[in-house]
Amino acid sequence: MADIAAGVAPEQDKTPEQLLAERSKRVLDAAALKQPDRVPISLAFGYMLSDLLGCHKQDLYDDSNVMKAAIEKGCLQFQPDYWRSLLGNPGHSRILGDRMTKWPGYGLGPDGAFQYDEHEFMKADEYDALLKDPGDWALRVYTPRIFKELEGFAKLPHLGMLLMGYYGLTPAAGLFTDPDLVNAFEKLAEVGRFHQKWMAEQRAIVGHMRTLGFPSSPFIGAQVAAPFDFMSDTLRGMYGIFPDMFRRKEKLLQAEDVCCDFQIDYAAQYNKAPGFQYVFIPLHRGSGGFMSFEQYKVFYWPQFKKLMLGLIEKGLIPYVFYEGVWDRQRLELLTELPKGKSIGYFQDGDFAEIKSIVGDVMCIMGGMSVSMLQLGTAEQVRERTKFLCQTVGKSGGYIMTSSIGDLEGCKPHLIKTWVEAAREFGTY
Repeated sequence: MADIAAGVAPEQDKTPEQLLAERSKRVLDAAALKQPDRVPISLAFGYMLSDLLGCHKQDLYDDSNVMKAAIEKGCLQFQPDYWRSLLGNPGHSRILGDRMTKWPGYGLGPDGAFQYDEHEFMKADEYDALLKDPGDWALRVYTPRIFKELEGFAKLPHLGMLLMGYYGLTPAAGLFTDPDLVNAFEKLAEVGRFHQKWMAEQRAIVGHMRTLGFPSSPFIGAQVAAPFDFMSDTLRGMYGIFPDMFRRKEKLLQAEDVCCDFQIDYAAQYNKAPGFQYVFIPLHRGSGGFMSFEQYKVFYWPQFKKLMLGLIEKGLIPYVFYEGVWDRQRLELLTELPKGKSIGYFQDGDFAEIKSIVGDVMCIMGGMSVSMLQLGTAEQVRERTKFLCQTVGKSGGYIMTSSIGDLEGCKPHLIKTWVEAAREFGTY
């Protein structure tokens, strides 16, 4: 268990209400490419939360009170401008018999870490079916492969028959008594009830932390994927997608175009009712090391740019996690995006170069290596923080955070050094 004795001194003579307002403004000013009073710092605790309480990772998911206690301890200990905890919950997977993910307590031991279990869930010869009717193929073919409890959907008639109204639905009405199909609909209702309960618990945690002066991440909303990643991550897998670039180039490009369009519509619909502004886009296979720049210009950038522009035209703000290393050539293409309309969270790379190329285009996030917080020295952390504040933070438009959204294994005294150095060097 991590040593959590040392902590960051709280700001003096300010009420939680004042701190909440100041922190929220600091973050949103930076996101809008403005210069706040100082560089904001975000702590994405992740599985470090289990270290803070000395509990199993599974406990964080199974008991919201455990999660709440861990977040409170982390925020009071380190005084971030905003915090992030863990994404998702294994409860959904457990109810639906999900074959795509593994969690602590679901497919893994109580102290395992979330894993995506990649397979070719879409077969190489199914591009035509996907292109012809993505919705029907998704429900009747793809979904039963992913979720054990939704296998009954394979028995549904083609969804296009609903266009005949009474004459299309009633002849198939007898199917709705089929045990497998009844089970599938019941499981959807069950997962819906679970989701409502879980979201209410998350909102309660957020509300509690706000009373203590700590805002959660404001960058919430729909999640979509760059079209190439959409086809790769949950459909063809890495093993399937790269041969497709050579063997099925035109089909792949057509599929990317189709999934780009419906993702834009989905994000706008998802965000409309709650009034969310942001759309999270974690990028996976467009960085250096996965494909050449020439391939990137064909298979990745045009479709990703179309997605970004489509979201922006809907009044949404893409919040993009640029995973991997984004070299100069890829960075220079990002200057084609509208200024001040997106946020770029960079995992790695030359941050001075990132600032010089896209600093006028988007708010930059990232910069602090998790490995440095795990294995470095206090002096190394201070020097890195100073560099980031004075170089990337120059003139605003920068939110300091870790290279990935999880501080598991990081040393508390180094996190303390980091936050204190950010206060020292990040003041404008």
